[in-house]
Amino acid sequence: MSKSAFRRILSTTAVIAAGMVALTGCGLQPATAYVPEVAPGSIEPLDLPDGASITITSKNFTEQLILGKIAVIAAKAAGFDVTDMTNIPGSQPARELMLSGTADMTWEYTGTAWLTYLGQTEGIPDPTDQYEAVRDLDATNNLSWLEPAPLNNTYAMAVRSEAVEGLGGISKMSEFLALPAADLTFCVEPEFNSRADGMTPMLEAYGLVRGDGGVPESAINIFDTGAVYTATARGTCNFGEVFTTDGRIDSLGLTVLEDDLAFFPAYNVAAVIGTETLDLYPGLADVFAQISPDITEEKLRELNLRVDEGGEEPADVAFDFMIEAGFITAP
Repeated sequence: MSKSAFRRILSTTAVIAAGMVALTGCGLQPATAYVPEVAPGSIEPLDLPDGASITITSKNFTEQLILGKIAVIAAKAAGFDVTDMTNIPGSQPARELMLSGTADMTWEYTGTAWLTYLGQTEGIPDPTDQYEAVRDLDATNNLSWLEPAPLNNTYAMAVRSEAVEGLGGISKMSEFLALPAADLTFCVEPEFNSRADGMTPMLEAYGLVRGDGGVPESAINIFDTGAVYTATARGTCNFGEVFTTDGRIDSLGLTVLEDDLAFFPAYNVAAVIGTETLDLYPGLADVFAQISPDITEEKLRELNLRVDEGGEEPADVAFDFMIEAGFITAP
């Protein structure tokens, strides 16, 4: 065995071991490699050599688990022997698996790659520009970004739906300026409150001042992330900071406001495949080109909710999505 191969094995083992420790420390159990049996649908077996294999990874939050299982199911339908390495705790360990070539495919967010992995200081609000910038720069890391999905899991401001009419029928964030000062009350998490692309610059981008003569500190309520949703739904504040694909938006009756000045960076999700793997199996691009257009914010809010509140297995939710879209059939 070469020294480089030995170092790669050591590195990969360290990443996985760290993930297992993190899981244990959080009281979570590692995901199983379970997915239901699948048969081809619109995704048909590729012309593959015997024993063609692919390793798929994901992070360990609900949306990533669902997307990871969607990828596993798609690869199985395409005829691959699949190694399921989904449920890796943390962005960096999952990224290291891709950079080392230990994993071949993942779903990643353009904004995360641009800001966290590629070290850029400012996100790009335009989704196409952000995708193209990430695609081009990450190509130097031997990673190929396929066309992104419509899903843009970024920050947003939401209002309880029943309050919209009383707030002048508000539907977009630029309409904050038309509201009386007393109606400008916000619920946010601590990180968003202090981020360089968070609460204060958001207000400034929309023509508001934080503090005296604008939105007073008393109108900005700080909650843990999950509590922001319930506090907004209960009317503790009129506007709450949310993530656009969180299922609680629908279950709690919240309405997402349009970020019509494009303040928030784009976080569109896309299939990312190791360039060597894609060169070896170019048909993978066609497989994920079928799926990506159906990965929307509305659909993932529905699927995330089935896991987070319904208690369903991500693999079963992913399977139902693939069946309903006709990508696969039940054997």
